[in-house]
Amino acid sequence: MARFPLRQAKVLELAEALIAGLTDNPAVYPAPPISTADLQAVLTACREAFDEVVAARAAFEMALTAKNEVLAGLVEKMKKDLRYAENTVDFDDDKLKLLGWSGKRAARYLTTPGQVRSLEAVEQGEDRLLVRWKAPVAGGSVAAYKIQRRPKDAGQWSDIATALKTEAELTGQPRHTDLEYRVIAVNRAGESLPSNTIAVVL
Repeated sequence: MARFPLRQAKVLELAEALIAGLTDNPAVYPAPPISTADLQAVLTACREAFDEVVAARAAFEMALTAKNEVLAGLVEKMKKDLRYAENTVDFDDDKLKLLGWSGKRAARYLTTPGQVRSLEAVEQGEDRLLVRWKAPVAGGSVAAYKIQRRPKDAGQWSDIATALKTEAELTGQPRHTDLEYRVIAVNRAGESLPSNTIAVVL
């Protein structure tokens, strides 16, 4: 069974076919509830309404373009006056506030990330380990996470992987060895305090 079309163009196309079919086959369809004349009148009104919408859209686009051009001109002229004002009063904040403006903002310096939280071993296999942690709640934004490992309670920590998300799958890990893992958040300003340490034997 055919489905009634949803797209406007297809509705109009079906209306034309319906009118033509009823008009050409009065013996087959002698008394349709809506006459072909009424259908044609509504179809014509529908086409006119669609044309009005198209014209209105075109007018709106033209008005929007004109508005954007005027606004861009206003912004350009305002910026010239504001630059003049900044230079005239040497970025004095109190004097620039007279114009609804302000002086230079204080420089914001990047700080080191806060401490990584809740490191845990989620899955482990023969020589693989999936670890997951929570991002710091304080400090500067995190650029990456550094995963470190060492023999349990001994030796120096070694960098073994870097992650951009708050989890990492570590493969090729030593087996039958007591190991410790921790995670450090890093950015251009430096490194965070290490996360909690987890002990794992694969």
